[in-house]
Amino acid sequence: MTVGGVDTHGDTHHAAVLDEVGRQLADRAFPTTPAGYRQLLAWLRSFGRLERVGVEGTGAYGAALARMLRQAGVTVVEVDRPDRKARRLKGKSDPADAYSAAWAALSGRSTGTPKSRDGRIEAIRTLRVTRRGAVKARTQAINQLRALLLTGPAELREQLRGLPRAALVSACARLRPTADLADPAQATKAALRRLARRHQHLTAEIAELDAELATLVTAAAPELLTLPGVGVETAGQLLTTAGDNPERLHSDAAFAHLCGAAPIPASSGRTDRHRLNRGGDRWANCALHTIALSRMRWHEPTRAYAARRQQQGLSNKEIMRCLKRLIARQIYYIIRRLEITKTAPATA
Repeated sequence: MTVGGVDTHGDTHHAAVLDEVGRQLADRAFPTTPAGYRQLLAWLRSFGRLERVGVEGTGAYGAALARMLRQAGVTVVEVDRPDRKARRLKGKSDPADAYSAAWAALSGRSTGTPKSRDGRIEAIRTLRVTRRGAVKARTQAINQLRALLLTGPAELREQLRGLPRAALVSACARLRPTADLADPAQATKAALRRLARRHQHLTAEIAELDAELATLVTAAAPELLTLPGVGVETAGQLLTTAGDNPERLHSDAAFAHLCGAAPIPASSGRTDRHRLNRGGDRWANCALHTIALSRMRWHEPTRAYAARRQQQGLSNKEIMRCLKRLIARQIYYIIRRLEITKTAPATA
């Protein structure tokens, strides 16, 4: 029985092999191509029965390799990079990191199952990445437009003063500068027009992405959208956090920890309390926060719960922590039911 470890990079992956008692057998680099992945797997199997492979960066450089290994029937273990203390003591090199990944998989120090990234949730993730970039670029465009307008000619600034964002963008898109761009006024008009048209283009792109995401999220988790306060954006983020194989999350507590919503003890002396977890996926935590805020504003059972907890002496932060944990539990069981339904055998 052997165990492999892989230190992943952009152009090459460095693999290492240990035997069942942890002795180093060999290490070698392979290119990050489909042929290179096949060569890496064949090389690992040449040393005997391959029990498992620890892979660093299964969500980045190692995503394609982890997908191929899983399709080949190999157990893949997600390995975190060595901590700074270990690297200061032992140094850093690709072979050392590959052996470290193999040792982590062999010893059981790393047991996490990586996301499969091969289904509808991965499609949702890729579209959400594009949408997030478009939203960020649109915000930059309107901020630049307003900054240029602030320092532009007084006549132009007075003409556009007080307009709401949509009207401001439309007005700037209709500006007609002359060909004399050496004139600062005409150059400002040209810049404002380009920024406004960029904003309009990005707005149309975001609307297209929203429609595509609504279709995918509704098909993936229709029950999730029936929860109070849960919309397409928050549902898409929480599905992305869980991944296409949510069975890797063994309990609602594990999902809450992944979302940064697990309670952490913060007691000292005569104070007995918990605080919010500042770890985990911060985008998932933001989604839970958005849902909790919506419920505290519009959902009567949640409002009654918050009032009762305030009477018990809890602060707003502690009430928000409790709500996030409750929402994480609700969402986890819905996601797991969807997974069970998807994988259940058909009945005659």
